[in-house]
Amino acid sequence: MSKVKKMTAKGDSAKDEAAVSAPKIKFTIYVFPETMKTIECLYKGDNCVSKTEFIEKAVRFYCGYLLQNKPELIDYLAPQIGTITDGIVKDSEQRLSRAIFKLAVEVGVQTHLLAALNGLDDTALFKLRSGVTDEVRRINGIINFESAVREQRS
Repeated sequence: MSKVKKMTAKGDSAKDEAAVSAPKIKFTIYVFPETMKTIECLYKGDNCVSKTEFIEKAVRFYCGYLLQNKPELIDYLAPQIGTITDGIVKDSEQRLSRAIFKLAVEVGVQTHLLAALNGLDDTALFKLRSGVTDEVRRINGIINFESAVREQRS
């Protein structure tokens, strides 16, 4: 029995993009020692089980790059765009979460400071909250300090 048939009999098969199982084809490849060192350093970091899987991913990536102006481009670009978009969204989410946390702390400090300095009764506090809620809805959340000062003075 040939080596290819033995490998296939052992269940050593790869899935292509169409999700159809196909036997792998064995062939010899010659690479420079520096290239092999790079592959050995990177293949596990790319979640590849073997150097063969890493090389196959690299070849598919490069083929996609060469086919940029062809209909096969979707096989190359779709995963790339998804990966890039996920990274951008996660980074933005973290930055926004940190900014919102900092704002919440500052609002909390200001709220406690104002509560300590002003003796508002429950009715005045309810009217203030209701008025501010209506104002924020009306101005779509864009609060201007000068406008608030003018409104409080009038």
